[in-house]
Amino acid sequence: MQNTINFLLAILYALIGLCMAIAGIETLRDKTNKARIGTAIFWFFLAIIFAFGNLIPAVVSGAMVLVIGILALFKQIQVGKLPVVNPKTSQESAKRLGAKVFLPSIVLALTSIIIAQFTPLGGQVGIGIGAVVSLVLAILLTKAPAKQVFKDSQRMVRSVGGPGVLPQLLAMLGVVFTTCGVGKLTADMISHVFPAGNHFLGVALYCIAMALFTYIMGNAFAAFAVITAAIGIPFVIAQGANPVVVAAIGMTSGYCGTLVTPMAANFNTLPVALLEMKDQMGVIKQQAPIAVILLIVQIGLMYFLAF
Repeated sequence: MQNTINFLLAILYALIGLCMAIAGIETLRDKTNKARIGTAIFWFFLAIIFAFGNLIPAVVSGAMVLVIGILALFKQIQVGKLPVVNPKTSQESAKRLGAKVFLPSIVLALTSIIIAQFTPLGGQVGIGIGAVVSLVLAILLTKAPAKQVFKDSQRMVRSVGGPGVLPQLLAMLGVVFTTCGVGKLTADMISHVFPAGNHFLGVALYCIAMALFTYIMGNAFAAFAVITAAIGIPFVIAQGANPVVVAAIGMTSGYCGTLVTPMAANFNTLPVALLEMKDQMGVIKQQAPIAVILLIVQIGLMYFLAF
């Protein structure tokens, strides 16, 4: 079964790499982009890493990541000119589809959950299959021609730009922090200030720390390993809490930080660009009150459900 999972993941990553390679080709064709060479290199390198990451030496992948970092440093990764969406066509399609426009998103989520929960394939394969199924459904619902699917797909990929690599880098940073013992060091520092044994204090510390560290790093997955090792295990789980409940709610607490950090570019910066908002912090401002309320709710849920 593991071989089957690895095979399916290789196919899915290859498809992601193909989308990025297409973005690179379209970037090269964009004569208006002054940084089209650097941007194309960015997309081609990402395409190679995603599609052939298991086949190339780690040092080669690392070198390409460094080149991507240098390109970003010298502002050689630019979105450029994207295909313009016809407002009239969009409005007509919206009226024709109505609430059906949400079906692909719902199907993606349901397919992913069903595969993850009721098959041995796991969540990663579930999300990939769900994405393919939802794409096919979207094509059937909209009756979009292949040319339109191609144009909108590469437009969406290219609109992400440099922040597209941020989640992977932040997740990798979390692994580096854990390996370097940042979690243990943080636990030692906190233990001198907050004594272990108080259930509510431990839960509050863990949930708030998850949100704050996610805010700093922009990624709850990166924060989870460090903060769970530093606070979750010694101050909550070691005091008798259910590890499953603590882990699940702890991750959700981290997402409260995701809602309010500019570092989560794919969540909070990309929508600003796509919606052409004048206020760069507009999305975060709208989400901030919800984030605070959700964090309070997570603390209460963990305190009453974990013990």
